[in-house]
Order: sequence, then C-alpha cells, then structure tokens
Amino acid sequence: MIRFTPKSNGIPESGKVLLAEPFMADPHFGRKAILLCEHNEEGSFGFVLNNFIEVGLNELLDDLPAVECRLSLGGPVKNSNLYYLHTIEGAPDAITVKPGLFMGGDFDWVRSLLDAGVQLEGKLRFFIGYAGWTPGQLEDEIKSRSWFVTNADVDTIMSTESEDETLWKSLITEMGEGFDHIANAPVDPSMN
Repeated sequence: MIRFTPKSNGIPESGKVLLAEPFMADPHFGRKAILLCEHNEEGSFGFVLNNFIEVGLNELLDDLPAVECRLSLGGPVKNSNLYYLHTIEGAPDAITVKPGLFMGGDFDWVRSLLDAGVQLEGKLRFFIGYAGWTPGQLEDEIKSRSWFVTNADVDTIMSTESEDETLWKSLITEMGEGFDHIANAPVDPSMN
C-alpha cells in the first residue's frame, strides 16, 4: 500500500535537509530543499538550496575579484544580508554544520583567498537571507507533514548545477519506497 504522505522518521538537526511537501503553496518554500544549519531550543534556521536568482555576487559586493557563482535566496528572513556556506577547513570563526561543511566565518579571510586567486568554485556558496522557525514551530510543521527530513551529501548541498525543482525531486526520490509518487506529483493537485 502506498500512502499519499509516507511517514518521514527524520529528526531535524544541523546538517539535515528539509523537503517541502509537494503541494505547499508558500512562494518561498514550495518544492524547496532547505539545509538546516541550526536546530535547538531557541529555534531553527537554514538556507533554501534550490531558489536561484539572476544576480551576480559582484553586483552585490563590488570590491571582490570577479567571482563566478550562482546566488540563492536563502529565505525570507533578513533578506538584505549575505550569508555563505563553504568547505574550507580551518576557516577562522566558521561554524561546523556537518563534517566537511561550514557556515560563515571571517569574511576578510575568504576575501584574501579570492584576492590571492585561490579557486573556490564548488567550495563556496552564497545566500541572500535565510529561513527561520521559532522554538517548536519546525517540529509542529514536521508532525503535520509539511516537511520531510532527509540527508544530503556535502557535494549535493554545495552544487548549484541543478535547476530549482530538480534538487527537490531528486532528494524526495532518494528517500526510498513510497516517495516516488510525491516527487512526480503535480504542483496543483487538481491536475492529477
């Protein structure tokens, strides 16, 4: 028997990925994958991985050397701020999200690497804004099956190759039996 919404036993924690249920109508989160960077008694926050914008980093920060990278809208909170994830071991003041993946740190240090011509393609990813939840809110949304909790490897998280919905579909499908039909569900359930 295939249930429409199979049970996701994932527990929200730093480094996990939240996948929106297929009919979520919220323009910020519908068909989105969110890397959870922090989850504790004070609340939760993360970055939408698959919501790209057509603005270059150098249009936002004109004092950087030319950097080719796709920017993502990380979420609707503090969307005038720039955040970043990276895989640079030893970055000063960086926070470990999961083994091999870090958030933020000393941006002047990152700038010095860029100025020195160090190739950081695939090692550095930028977000405008973030997604946030108040204490207990995310757990309630997971119980109501608004989100599925899963894992993704660091390469998948850092990749900006896929288009907006492709990553969501891929990660839903990888969750196993009972999830294929969710990945292929139409955006509008009346179209089924």
